[in-house]
Amino acid sequence: MKFKTQSSIIGSLLFAFALAHVAALGQGAPTPGPEHEHLKKLEGTWNAKIKMGDTESPATATYKMECGGLWLTSDFRGEFDGQKFQGRGVDGYDPEKKKYVSVWVDSMSTRPMLLEGTYDKEKKTMTMTGDPEGKENKVMTIEYTRKK
Repeated sequence: MKFKTQSSIIGSLLFAFALAHVAALGQGAPTPGPEHEHLKKLEGTWNAKIKMGDTESPATATYKMECGGLWLTSDFRGEFDGQKFQGRGVDGYDPEKKKYVSVWVDSMSTRPMLLEGTYDKEKKTMTMTGDPEGKENKVMTIEYTRKK
């Protein structure tokens, strides 16, 4: 298969690029920091309540730390407006920006969403924002409770 060969080549090039990037910085591979420990606490399965306008929908989210503890991956599933919904996320911490970063894709959009934000330790709240067309706007809130 031509696609399989191209995927292997692209994967090899990305791996080589990552190694070259680490070598150019003169540093070893990155290791998880305290911000990653916060993300690690989110591992597991959660019930989620999505609030968007006057609509409220239930969902389930499963989180797992991967890539040496640097990235939290998520699998989000539920129903929204009577339609099945699935989303995938990759969350981490950017020490240069001093912000949490996230990439989100789902079954309702053909574009990835790029987010960044902060964590308020006292309120135990993560605030993530995107910036479409230079304007921020609140689209939804999601409340999570750990599944028992």
